[in-house]
Amino acid sequence: WTHDSIGLGEDGPTHQPIEHLAALRAIPKLSVVRPADPNETAYAWRTIISRGNGSGPVGFILTRQGVPVLEGTDSDGIARGGYVLGGGNPADDADVIIIATGSEVQLAVEAKKLLADRDIRAYVVSMPCVEWFESQPQEYRDSVLPPDVSARVAVEAGVAQSWYKIVGDTGEIISIEHYGESADDKTLFREFGFTPEAVAAAAERAIDN
Repeated sequence: WTHDSIGLGEDGPTHQPIEHLAALRAIPKLSVVRPADPNETAYAWRTIISRGNGSGPVGFILTRQGVPVLEGTDSDGIARGGYVLGGGNPADDADVIIIATGSEVQLAVEAKKLLADRDIRAYVVSMPCVEWFESQPQEYRDSVLPPDVSARVAVEAGVAQSWYKIVGDTGEIISIEHYGESADDKTLFREFGFTPEAVAAAAERAIDN
């Protein structure tokens, strides 16, 4: 799929499938991959090819707007479905963990910088495939999302349904629960609250919860 969010705003609200990610994730045995940049896309494709037949169907859902190439992507972490972007161990000193997919990972990275200026230690988790991540051993999942770090924010330009189980009762979700408008992606993301500033504010709320 190549229309993954409100990002392709010029095509109008009917081409802004905010519900597709949650609907696809509800299909049994289907793995839904939403990579953040070209490197994540290539690593995920390699993972699928190396697993071969019998590993189940996989759907790629890709952005159409331009995204930057991120620093710190990890091929093994992508194969596991989720990883700490740029490395590190959140269990050591994280105040908050920001989990994002696709084009929203760049917002999480920028929000991390804003939080650092406020002496808040944030880690960014890129989670291109929830299904792959949930199939990992508990030890790995806990290394990425330590149970003791309850301050969590999920960022995805779709409905929030998929993320409550990951952020928990005290977490925050940056989502969109209605169809978009006809405008360019930068305008829509700003107007609907998908900005580094909004993500940073959600992180501070999660810490206070």
